[in-house]
Amino acid sequence: MTEPQRSTDDALAPSSASLSRRDLLAGAAGLIGGAALAGLPIAADGQVAKATVPPVAPPTTPPATPPARPVVPVDPTKVPGTPTAQVGTRSEFFAPTRAPFGEITGSSLTPLQDLTGNITPADLHFERHHAGIPAIDPDRHTLTIHGLVDRPLTFSVEDIKRFPQVVRTYFVECAGNGRSAYRDPKPELTAQKVAGMISTSEWTGVRLSTLLREAGVKPEAKWMLAEGGDACMLTRSVPIEKAMDDALIVWGQNGEPLRPAQGYPLRLLLPGWEGNANVKWIRRLELGTKPWMTRWETSKYTDPQPDGTARIFTFELDAKSVITSPSAPQTIAAQGWRTVSGLAWSGRGRVKRVEVSTDGGTSWHDAEFLGTPESKSTVRFQYVWNWKGEEAVLLSRATDDAGYVQPTRTALIAERGPGTDYHFNQIVGWKVERSGRVTFHGAT
Repeated sequence: MTEPQRSTDDALAPSSASLSRRDLLAGAAGLIGGAALAGLPIAADGQVAKATVPPVAPPTTPPATPPARPVVPVDPTKVPGTPTAQVGTRSEFFAPTRAPFGEITGSSLTPLQDLTGNITPADLHFERHHAGIPAIDPDRHTLTIHGLVDRPLTFSVEDIKRFPQVVRTYFVECAGNGRSAYRDPKPELTAQKVAGMISTSEWTGVRLSTLLREAGVKPEAKWMLAEGGDACMLTRSVPIEKAMDDALIVWGQNGEPLRPAQGYPLRLLLPGWEGNANVKWIRRLELGTKPWMTRWETSKYTDPQPDGTARIFTFELDAKSVITSPSAPQTIAAQGWRTVSGLAWSGRGRVKRVEVSTDGGTSWHDAEFLGTPESKSTVRFQYVWNWKGEEAVLLSRATDDAGYVQPTRTALIAERGPGTDYHFNQIVGWKVERSGRVTFHGAT
């Protein structure tokens, strides 16, 4: 690291016929074939009934023509497989993609409906760019810390990697995630369109406080300006308390270097805060006494209110959840037991509870966490549901460890008005028709 020069430069088949709901909740579903799980009716005593399953009505609209299936051997045990490769690929039968794509200024959303678990594959992490993805040589990239510090310093990427490292799992969510579901909740919206601007990764880096202590923060420093190295030179003001708390400078994502679209070679990570403040391609941190009031925190990323004022510096993201399966445009093929699964998160701490409703919010039931909830990270949840062919509205509701409960859309509009532009965390869900067809339900 070096001191910087002064510059003008100012993010199975069935095993038995005694399947019960208790078995499913205990994990026996993994040993039961899909046909048994979806189709066996349950008697009042919890055992499998002998009655014939009624047929499911055909979909009300004809299904889209499916793409041609990959050609594979009829019996793969009779043919040698493919050789080893330098880089692994997904099965030809599974091809999730972000959408839309090809935009210099715009977004590309994570296909939440296609994913399982908690971690988002790095190549499917959502994107939001204001001037495209810059090509940066890591050997030439530097991070400068200056302003109200005792020792202005410039770090190379290798300099930063010499400091003690930390590994943390956090989500990143765009402040505009869910805008379409809030403003214009149409039945054809998918989980990707409803909430696809959130992704969770395991990040590797160094605590920003370590670097700031190296530079020596002066007592009068209250804010920090973070500047990115893309063509728009995006800048955000960050309170010094956050910088010294859990902020990170990261270079690793899910076991490999950051992808270029995620800030390679260095990114500022502010756990639990809106994505725009997690400045990508970070190159400069300037400490000062007050916020800089840049265009990215005045004309952009502020929340208009019904009274004509606007919320500003609304960094923290509130508790939120979304059901990803079943979701539009899926069709439930058969009646019977199945899991309702999704993700929940909060920028203020841990999610402590998720409830699921199958009747549009009239009654709520606790969901099960598939893992231990972590602070400022997503957690996968599930609820085992017996669909009997009736119309249903599936909703999820998250509560975090601060006691905050995810609100309905009606409540959010009453508080912030229909024109608010960021931080959409209203309850959303899916309508299941008698045919099994699933469409988006946003009127909560």
